[in-house]
Amino acid sequence: MAQPLMPHATASWLVDNTSLSFDQIAEFCGLHILEVNAIADDTAATKLTGRDPVRAHELTQEEIDKGQADPNYVLQMLKGPEQVRRTKGPRYTPVSKRQDKPDGIAWIIRNHPEITDGAISTLIGTTRTTIAAIRDRTHWNIANITPKDPVTLGLTTQRELDAAVAKAAKAAGLEAPVDTRLEGDREALIAELRGQREQAARDAEAAAAGEDAAPVEHTAETLFKS
Repeated sequence: MAQPLMPHATASWLVDNTSLSFDQIAEFCGLHILEVNAIADDTAATKLTGRDPVRAHELTQEEIDKGQADPNYVLQMLKGPEQVRRTKGPRYTPVSKRQDKPDGIAWIIRNHPEITDGAISTLIGTTRTTIAAIRDRTHWNIANITPKDPVTLGLTTQRELDAAVAKAAKAAGLEAPVDTRLEGDREALIAELRGQREQAARDAEAAAAGEDAAPVEHTAETLFKS
């Protein structure tokens, strides 16, 4: 299925301007449901500027109305001009994130050894030489490389990582593992963010009433206490 030219920005606009479900937005934009959840709760790495898919001629208002009326409806993208895509060479990674690549590679090697170097190269956008150097610990900066989730680093998406893991597991005759760690971390972040917003609203109300509301410091223990 065709996807918007700027999926994250499009998802941000749909979250802010429609009542479509996160599942519908994730499906239309080709994102993982948790990525849409993070965008909606402002826990993404950066605040995204929304991109209107109607003005971009990628979606009609009629399709949006259908989706809002039926949460099970799958949005259909308008057929637009063919997009120019890279077919050869590694994936482009912004300069600001390139220094994070070794950490992301190390995380995949440690947590998913069944994924081939070729698949890692495609997923992260790096060379097999770099992957081999990290794998056998001959990389020039190996002392400073710390395994970190490449999704958290913004080097790939959760959907692409899940697909690579599933493909590698199938090729190796293994059962694809179900990794719920990111989901738990994201839920904790969302719960903390909501708690902070609620407290900010209470403080604002107290200030408006002329009261001195003492700031409350939130911890994981206070946020999740029943």
